[in-house]
Amino acid sequence: MNASVRLSMSSLRAHKRRFAGTFLAVFLGVAFLAGTLVMGDTLRANFDTMFGDATSGTDAVVRSADAITTPGESQGVRQPVSTALVKTIDRVPGVAAAAPSIQGAGQLVGANGEAIGGKGPPTLAGNWITDPELNPYRLADGRTPARPGEVVVNRGAADKGHLKIGDTTTLRTPDPVKVTIVGLATFGGEDGMAQVTFTGMTQSDAEKYLTAKPGEAATIQVRAGPGVSQQALVDRLTPVLPKGVEAITGQKSAQENTDMVSSQFLTIFTTFLLVFSGIALLVATFSIHNTFAIVIAQRTRENALLRALGASRRQVTAATVTEASVVAVTASAAGLAGGIGIAAGLKMLFPAIGFPFPEGDLVIRTLSMVLPLAVGIVVCLGSALMPAVRAGRTAPLAALRETAVDQSGASRVRAVTGTALAAFAMGATLTGVLISPSLLLAGLGAVLALVAFVVLGPVASSTAVRVLGSPLDRLRGVTGGLARRNALRSPRRTAATASALMIGVAVVSLFTVFGASLKATMDQTVSRSFAGDVAVSTPSFGAGGSGLSPRLAGAVGKLPEVDTAVGLGRGVAEVDGKGRALTVTDPTALARTFDLGTVHGSLSTLGTDGIAITRTEADRQHLTTGSKARLAFTDGKKETFTVRAVYGESELAGDYVITRAAWAPHRTQDADTLLAVSFKNGVSTAEGKAAVEKVASHYGNPQVQTRHEYAQSSAGGIDMMLTLVYALLALAVLIALLGIANTLTLAIHERTRELGLLRAVGQTRSQLRAMVRWESVLVAAFGTLGGLALGAFLGWVLVKASDGASDSAFAFALPPVQLVVVALVGVAAGALAGLRPARRAARLDVLRAIATE
Repeated sequence: MNASVRLSMSSLRAHKRRFAGTFLAVFLGVAFLAGTLVMGDTLRANFDTMFGDATSGTDAVVRSADAITTPGESQGVRQPVSTALVKTIDRVPGVAAAAPSIQGAGQLVGANGEAIGGKGPPTLAGNWITDPELNPYRLADGRTPARPGEVVVNRGAADKGHLKIGDTTTLRTPDPVKVTIVGLATFGGEDGMAQVTFTGMTQSDAEKYLTAKPGEAATIQVRAGPGVSQQALVDRLTPVLPKGVEAITGQKSAQENTDMVSSQFLTIFTTFLLVFSGIALLVATFSIHNTFAIVIAQRTRENALLRALGASRRQVTAATVTEASVVAVTASAAGLAGGIGIAAGLKMLFPAIGFPFPEGDLVIRTLSMVLPLAVGIVVCLGSALMPAVRAGRTAPLAALRETAVDQSGASRVRAVTGTALAAFAMGATLTGVLISPSLLLAGLGAVLALVAFVVLGPVASSTAVRVLGSPLDRLRGVTGGLARRNALRSPRRTAATASALMIGVAVVSLFTVFGASLKATMDQTVSRSFAGDVAVSTPSFGAGGSGLSPRLAGAVGKLPEVDTAVGLGRGVAEVDGKGRALTVTDPTALARTFDLGTVHGSLSTLGTDGIAITRTEADRQHLTTGSKARLAFTDGKKETFTVRAVYGESELAGDYVITRAAWAPHRTQDADTLLAVSFKNGVSTAEGKAAVEKVASHYGNPQVQTRHEYAQSSAGGIDMMLTLVYALLALAVLIALLGIANTLTLAIHERTRELGLLRAVGQTRSQLRAMVRWESVLVAAFGTLGGLALGAFLGWVLVKASDGASDSAFAFALPPVQLVVVALVGVAAGALAGLRPARRAARLDVLRAIATE
C-alpha cells in the first residue's frame, strides 16, 4: 500500500463523519436508479410470463393482415375476420380446435353505481371461449355463461366493484346492458391483466353488443394437435386463408401483447422514473462537490505541510481521489442493495394502492447492477475531481497561513462568463420560442440558462443574502446579524450549497407552471371552441371506458329544453395512405355547438362521400375545397371522398369530419366520446342540466357537466401527474437538504474555536442554535428563490416550445398560490436541515472549543 492510499485511509477513519452526507447522497441516487431498473426488468419479465401462461394453449392466431395506426397510438385497428373461417380452419390437418374471439369495449358498473376502471388501461368485453385451452382466462369460481345476459368477470374487477356471483349489474357497451354475474375468472394465474377489466358473455351477446353485425370476430384462436409445432401450424393455415387475413404463432401473439404493454406503459413508467433518478444524481453532484471543496479548504495547512515534507502534487491529488473512490464504491454498492429493496417495496406497494402487477420474483439483470454502480462512482469521482486538483496545487507556504481568504464571489472572470452565458441563453431561448420556433434551440437555451445560474451563483449570493438577511438584524438582533455574516463568508460555498436545492425547486416549479399552463390551455380551448351549455361524457382517459351510446344524442335532442344535441364519435381510416382519426358526427349540428373558426365551403353538404378538414391538415396534405381524398377503412374498402369544407379550429372537433351515414358501412363497435348540448333561449343551465341528467341516467348514467366543469374535469389528470412528480422530486429535495446540513456541520467544525469564543463572551446555547438555524434558512431561501425564478423561466420555455411544435395554442399561466407554497416549503425545509447542526454546535464544550487549533 503506497503512501497516498495509507494517508487517504487514515483520513477517512479519522474524519468519517465528514463524508456521511456524501455517502447518503450517492447512496440515495444509486438506490433510486437501481430500483427503477430492477423494477422495469421485473415487470417486463412478469408480464411476459403472465401472457405466456395465459395463452399457452393457443398455438396460432388468425387475424386481419393490415392495421391502421393513427398518430400517437402504438396499436393499430384491424379489420374483423369472418367467424365462418372457423369451419375452414377446423378442416386443416393438424388443427385440434379453433374458436372465434370477439372483443370490444365494455365497462362494468360496480355495486355503488360507479363505473369500474377507465383510468388508463382498457375495459374489455368479449365472448367467453368454451375451450379452456384456447381461452386466456381461467374460470376460478362459478360457471360459464350459458344464457343471454349471463357473464363471467375477472376477479380483480369484481373485487374492485364489490360484486359477487349472483349480482345483477350494468355493462356499458356503450349502450347499457343488464347482466348477471355467474362466474369469476383469472388471467395467467392473476386476478386480472393488471388494471384491465374483462367481461365474458355468450357468443350471441358478444355479436349483438360488440360488433357491427353478426358473424365477425377480432381473431380466431387455433390449437394444434399432438406433434404439430406452432410454426408448422401457421404454415398449414396460410394457404387456406383468404386475401388480407394472416396467421401468426401463439408465441408471437403473446410477445406482441407484452410489447404493447411495454410500449404503452412500462417504457413510459421506467423512463419517467429514470428522469427523476437523473435529477436526484444531478443534485447529489452539487452536494458531493461542495463537501469535498469544504474538506479540502479545511485541510489547506495539512496539505501544505505534506507538500513541505516532500509530497508531490500528484500524491496529494491521488490521496483525495482515493478518499472519493472509497466513498463512491462503498456508497454505490450499498445503493445497489438499497435499490433492490426499493424495487421489492414498490412491488408490494403498488397492489396496495390499486395497481396489481403480476406476481413473480424480482429479476436482477447484470446491466441493472453494473450501470447504477458505474454511474454512482463516476458522479462521485467527477464531483470530487476539481477539489482534488485544487488540493494538489496547494503551495507549501500555505502552511504558514491561519486561514484562506475566499474571493470567489468577487471574481470578475466568473461574473463576465456567467453574464455572457445568461445573455446567450436568453438569445437562444427567445429565438427558439418566438422568432424561429425550434425545440433544439429552445432546449439549448434552457440548458445554458441552468449553467448560467450555477456560474453566477457566487456572484449573486452576496447581494441576495444581504437583501434576504436584512430583516434579521431588526427581528433577531445580534443573532440574526451573525447568521447573515456567516452566510456571506464564502460566496462560493453558499452558492454551491444553495444550487443543489435550487435545482430541486426549479424542477418542482417547472412542473407546477407547466401543469397550471395545461389547465389554462384546456380552459381556453373549451371556452373558445365549445359553444354549448353542457357536455356529456364518461370520466376516463387512455384506453379505458366504453364511451357514450350514439342513441343518447337523439334522446337528448327530443327534450323541449334542448335546441341542439350533437354526439362526436370516433373512427379511423387511412387518408391518402396515412392513418388518421375521424370525427363521426352531424356536421350541421356540430357547427351550431362548436366554434370551428372560418369555414370555407359547406358543412351541410358532406353527405356520404364528403369530408371536412382543418386548414392545417388541408395545407399539409395540399388539399382544398373540391379536392379528392382517398380513404381506406378497416374493413378493407377504399372510397374517394370530396373535400366539401375546410374549417379553422380543431381542438375539440378533430382534424377530419365525416357524417354518420358515411361511416355506417365501415363501423365496428359504435360509440361517442362526447355529447355537446345547447339549450333553447330562456332555459337556465340548471334546468336544462337536470333534464339532460334524467335522460342520461337511462344510458349508463354518464357525467353531465357545464362548460366550466367539463374544462376542470378534462384537466383532472394533470393534478394526478403533479402529485406523482412532487413525490418523486422529494428525493432530490432530500438530497439537497442533506447537502445543506452537511455543509453547516463542516462549517461548525471549521468554526469550533470561534463558536467557543462566542459562548465565552456571553452567547447562550439558544442564541447559538438560532444563529445556525437562521444561516441555514438564508442559504435555503437563496436556493429556493433562485429555483423559483429558473423554474418559472423554464416553464415558460416549455410552454412556448410546445405551442410552436403543436397545432393547438398553449396558454402560459403562473400559479401564484402554488409557487408561494413551494417557496414556503423550501424555506421551512432549510430550517429543518439546520436543526441537527444547530444542536451539535450548542453542545460544544466552551473550553475545548477555545483551545482548538
